[in-house]
Amino acid sequence: MSDVVLNDPAPQTGRQLTLVRGVWMLVTLVLALMAIFPLLYMLSIAIKAPTEVFKPNLIPAAPTPGNFLYVLTEVPFWRYLLNTFIVSAVVTVVALFFHTMAGYALARLRFPGREAIFLAMFSTLLVSLPVIIVPLFILVRALGMLNSYGGLIVPAIFNAFGIFLLRQYYLSLPRELEEAAVIDGAGYWRIYWWVILPLSRPIIAALAILFFLANWNSFLWPLTVASDPNLWVVQVAIANFKSQYAASWNYTMAASTIVALPMLVLFLVFQRQIMDSIKTSGLK
Repeated sequence: MSDVVLNDPAPQTGRQLTLVRGVWMLVTLVLALMAIFPLLYMLSIAIKAPTEVFKPNLIPAAPTPGNFLYVLTEVPFWRYLLNTFIVSAVVTVVALFFHTMAGYALARLRFPGREAIFLAMFSTLLVSLPVIIVPLFILVRALGMLNSYGGLIVPAIFNAFGIFLLRQYYLSLPRELEEAAVIDGAGYWRIYWWVILPLSRPIIAALAILFFLANWNSFLWPLTVASDPNLWVVQVAIANFKSQYAASWNYTMAASTIVALPMLVLFLVFQRQIMDSIKTSGLK
């Protein structure tokens, strides 16, 4: 009996599991520090005096809020924030309105060429913006939308990822709900508005956050289509801010911190919805 106790592998297995768990926790901690260090370094430079910007110390010797005050008072940064919010909010709302209809049509309606249309839309995920930016700019110029909110908003509305995600979500919904609505005399529009949309709230909330984040951080297209400083979004403004104040990295990092802070808060509050956006779920 004593030999059995002495040869029991359970304690050794428990130590191995503890060791493996400790290694994974250490790896996770290192990755977390690698992810958060750039943000801490940005904040550190944002509160440093100009003479201390390039010193390697993470904690400033004399922290100052003057950099933030300068950005918010001496530069029309509130205007840039307002432009960014208008563009991001309008694109998000309009895109979700049309994307939900497109996703529902591609998932539920039967019409010739449905699969070909879906494949054509889905294939646009393989085309990046730099590839089409020249013809897109020519088209926007021909429509007279340069240096306007329309030029910033309209080309950013279409998003094949959103249509694909909504279509997959709608395919997972039970048809019995729609069939019951048809028996009650509902048409396609009433089914979409009163049945499909209420069931789509989780995926719509997740896509709204993703769309807003993507447009808040957009740079290349706003830089191309809007040369008027009154229409600059925050990313373009920061890029020009660095050109105007080449050596003033404290001001640049202060502006970057102001721009990043709302998005960090948004991500922390709605991180569950963002994670849910990578999967499709529904009633079974």
